[in-house]
Amino acid sequence: MALAIICSGGDAPGMNPAIKKFVDYVYKRGETPYFIYDGLEGMIDGKIKYAHHEDVAGILHNGGAIIGSSRSKRFYEKRYREQAYRNLQDHDIDGVVVLGGDGSYNAFEVLGREFPVNFVGIPTTIDNDIYGTEYCLGVDTALNVIRWAVDNIRDTASTFKRAFVVETMGRECGYLAAVTGLSSGAEICVIPEMNFNKNVAAHFLKKDLAEGRGYILAIVAEGTKMTQNIKEWLEEDIGVETRVTVLGHIQRGGNPTVHDRMMAFEFTVRAVDLLLANTGIRKAISYRNGEFVPMDISEVNNGKYTIPANILRDLHFLD
Repeated sequence: MALAIICSGGDAPGMNPAIKKFVDYVYKRGETPYFIYDGLEGMIDGKIKYAHHEDVAGILHNGGAIIGSSRSKRFYEKRYREQAYRNLQDHDIDGVVVLGGDGSYNAFEVLGREFPVNFVGIPTTIDNDIYGTEYCLGVDTALNVIRWAVDNIRDTASTFKRAFVVETMGRECGYLAAVTGLSSGAEICVIPEMNFNKNVAAHFLKKDLAEGRGYILAIVAEGTKMTQNIKEWLEEDIGVETRVTVLGHIQRGGNPTVHDRMMAFEFTVRAVDLLLANTGIRKAISYRNGEFVPMDISEVNNGKYTIPANILRDLHFLD
């Protein structure tokens, strides 16, 4: 069988380890590996090439994806989806491993309904916001990049007795901000999933400052669109000089952690095994309760991710 791997949407640390394992494992199984370059756009344009061992030598430690990625407006049109399908047929590709988030999953679900395309998705997004899985490839590295940045910011915040507002990525999901807020000991954490009570927070912050607190650290999820609002509140109401740091795309880069590398291996092996064992398969691999579980792609796409209850519980002081 000929199998291909594609990266779609935003990049995430762990893509390269998954790509390397894909090539090595497909060869080990006696099958033929292909790369689809530049995501959905590349699939439409026929950027599909045979993968060699030397293509993946020495890439485990690199962030990003050696085969590129993209988002595609053209893929919304059926004629381009058909063109993508024909390109897969031209290479006799029997199945595709998809590294991506909910946008990628939705794109392949549509493609699979229209054409006989077999695929298995691996949840790959630093947002960690895919339904049915506790863990998405790349989130551990992103959290450690944020942890490094926040620890450094704390050093200067304590030196100058300032407040710092740190904005994390996550679109409408506050997972990165919530875990960062808890693990950094931040005084403030603002996420879309919870209401931020300024009155309650102000009471405790003013009390702490009166008793000698030297600085304030606030973590704000980008999806709240409250970064500037929190800065102004800290300065005008709390009375602390405040700086803002928007971490931005630094969160997507960096050397994948050991955990992300090992998880990439396990996700990929299971995805390849599913494709080799089945036809007419349109699944995603999820990780929950310590196990890797295949789920129908429609179930994943129709579900809504929620932050684990224990994380929200530990943020209860912000109610």
